[in-house]
Amino acid sequence: MLLIPAIDLKDGHCVRLKQGDMELATVFSEDPAEMALHWLKKGARRLHLVDLNGAFAGKPKNEAAVKSILQVVQEFALDNDIDEIPVQLGGGIRDLDTIERYLDDGITYIIVGTAAVKNPGFLHDACGAFPGHIIVGLDARDGKVATDGWSKMSGHDVTDLAKKFEGYGIESIIYTDIGRDGMMGGVNIEATVKLAQSVRIPVIASGGVHNLKDVEDLCAVQEEGIEGVICGRSIYEGTLDLAQAQLRADELSGDAGAGVGV
Repeated sequence: MLLIPAIDLKDGHCVRLKQGDMELATVFSEDPAEMALHWLKKGARRLHLVDLNGAFAGKPKNEAAVKSILQVVQEFALDNDIDEIPVQLGGGIRDLDTIERYLDDGITYIIVGTAAVKNPGFLHDACGAFPGHIIVGLDARDGKVATDGWSKMSGHDVTDLAKKFEGYGIESIIYTDIGRDGMMGGVNIEATVKLAQSVRIPVIASGGVHNLKDVEDLCAVQEEGIEGVICGRSIYEGTLDLAQAQLRADELSGDAGAGVGV
């Protein structure tokens, strides 16, 4: 079970939102690369980046910050003899040229969210052009998928879309319960498990992680197909210690002693 720190980028800064509201942003660092290094030193084995401005604009807006993070990640991996520390990125990615550019820069996984819902043909083409590198982000409220930085509701059922996209060859699904995001009220275990059981590819949980018990609860249902969980406000505000929680997750998952980058 991977604990994946989130680095949400707004105007070049590292922030956290509540329920996706750009007006409710808390700035945690003016240096996202420094924040990335902090989480790597805490034992992070993967990083989750979101270009928040890009998600609303429909095109990348924080590429400079992304590149600075990638440089830090690559240097850390080299210094610590790690083959790769995967970095996944979403927000405003709407065309194949942007995907190719980010992959060339060193991003491992591209997260397609709004474009997957609005333009399934683009998602299909992306999976064909970049196999093994495309993750779908399904952000839902009451089981219905939201788009455009969560500002619009699509009316699509999250499970139905997941099954459809699975056939395209996506690498995994990030499932975010919008109502839980940034609120630290606990992960929506029931909905996450329901989604994971409906597909044969890994699901990454997101939204609501508050403390170690939330991690332990996810580990208890990991066999249903849950690969990891994205951690945001909890690790920034200190209600969850990333290093301690990853060690506990390894213990519960039978991966005690797993190294950074695994």
